[in-house]
Amino acid sequence: MSLKAIRDKVCRSKLSQSFGCVTRVSSTNVQADGINVGIGDIVIIKGDHQDILGMVTEATKAQFSISPFGFTDGLKIGDRVYQNSHGLTIPVGDGLLGRVVDPFMNPIDGKGPITFNSQELIMKPPMNVLERGLIDEVFSVGVKSIDGLLTCGKGQKLGIFAGSGVGKSTLLSMIVRGCVAPIKVIALIGERGREVPEFIEKNLGGDLTNTVIVVATSDDSPLMRKYGAFSAMSVAEYFKAQSKDVLFMMDSVTRFAMAQREIGLALGEPPTSKGYPPSVLTLLPQLMERAGKEKGGGSITAFFTVLVEGDDMSDPIADQSRSILDGHIVLNRELTDYGIYPPVQILHSASRVMGDIITPEHRAAAAKFKRMYATLKENEMLLRIGAYKQGSDPEIDEAVSKKARIENFLKQDTAQLLQFDDVIKQLQSF
Repeated sequence: MSLKAIRDKVCRSKLSQSFGCVTRVSSTNVQADGINVGIGDIVIIKGDHQDILGMVTEATKAQFSISPFGFTDGLKIGDRVYQNSHGLTIPVGDGLLGRVVDPFMNPIDGKGPITFNSQELIMKPPMNVLERGLIDEVFSVGVKSIDGLLTCGKGQKLGIFAGSGVGKSTLLSMIVRGCVAPIKVIALIGERGREVPEFIEKNLGGDLTNTVIVVATSDDSPLMRKYGAFSAMSVAEYFKAQSKDVLFMMDSVTRFAMAQREIGLALGEPPTSKGYPPSVLTLLPQLMERAGKEKGGGSITAFFTVLVEGDDMSDPIADQSRSILDGHIVLNRELTDYGIYPPVQILHSASRVMGDIITPEHRAAAAKFKRMYATLKENEMLLRIGAYKQGSDPEIDEAVSKKARIENFLKQDTAQLLQFDDVIKQLQSF
C-alpha cells in the first residue's frame, strides 16, 4: 500500500471522538463550542460528578445552546460536550402495557425491566393530511353528558377546559375506565408528584390493563416536561401503526406550555401574552396534530386537559388549543358547587364531528335537551323569585316540568359507566 493510500485511510478514520467545551453555564441553559451540531441533536455533558443529557436548542456560527434534561448543578466552564445522536429516540414495545415510565421509557413502578421491540423518534411530523381517514365512527366514553350531548368520534381531538380543582383528573379517569379503546396512553405532565399514585390507585383503581402511563412531574426539568408529552404521543403512534385504536390522554397542556415558556425565555425569546414566547404557540399544533385517524389503519383519539387560570377562557393557551382541537368540553365551577358532577357546561361545549357520526334521531333528541336546558338557564332568575306565571310559555312549562330529570341526566357517579345505546335511550325519553 502506498504512503498516500495509508495517509488517506488514516484521515478517513475516526481515531478519537470529537468533543466541544462548555463556555457558559446558567441554572437553565448551557452554552458550548467546538463541535458542529444541529438543532435537535442530543449531546452528553461530562461533568465531574454527573453526566447530563441535553438537546441543542440554538446554534450560531461561534457556539450553540443546550437545554439539559437534568439540572446544571456541578457543571463548570471547560467540561467536555460529546454528540450522542442526531435526534432523540425512545425504545417502544408491547412490554410497555401496564407500566409507569418516565419520558425515556425507564420504568418507575418498581416492576423490573421492560422488553422493547424497536426505537421511535420523539419528534415526528403529523401524518399527511390526505392519509387521514374521515371520522365516521362513534367513540363511546361511558359518560352520559359527553356520549349523549357531545358525542366523540374515533380519531377526534378534544380539549377539557377547567380551572383548578373543578375535576379534570376525575373526569379523565371516568373516560379511561369507560371508553372502548383497546390501548390507552396517559401522559401526566407537570403535575404534583403526589397526584401520580393517587391517580393510579384512586381514580383508576390500580388497574393498568392495556395502559401506559408516562410521567414527568413538576420537579423535573422543563425539557423533561416538554418531551414527556412528545414521548407519550410516540408510544401512541407505535400502537396506532399496528392498526389499533388508541386513547391518548394528557394532563395538562398548560404545564407543557409552561415548560416551553421556561425554555424559550432562557434562550432569549421575546415574551408575548402572559409571558409565553412565540415558540409555545407553534409547539401546540406539532403535538396535537399527531393524533387522528389513519386511512385504512389505526387511530389516536386524544383528550387534552387545559388548566384555565382564574376560569378565564380567553387565556392564550386555551384560545390556541380551541383553534386546533376538534371540540372542547368546558367544566363549570358553579355546577360543581351546585352538586352536578361531572360539571360539563354543555351550552359552552361543542364536538365538531358530532353531526357527522350520530343518527338523525339522536341529533333531534340532543337538540331538544339542549333547548330545554338553555330555557331553564335563561329564565332561572324569574323562576327563583316566583315572577314566572305557569302557562305563559309552553316551552318554559315543559322545561320546568322536566327540570329534575334534566339535572339527573347531567349527573353521574364516578363509578357508574354506561353503554352508549343506553345513554341514547335515556336522551330520547325526554
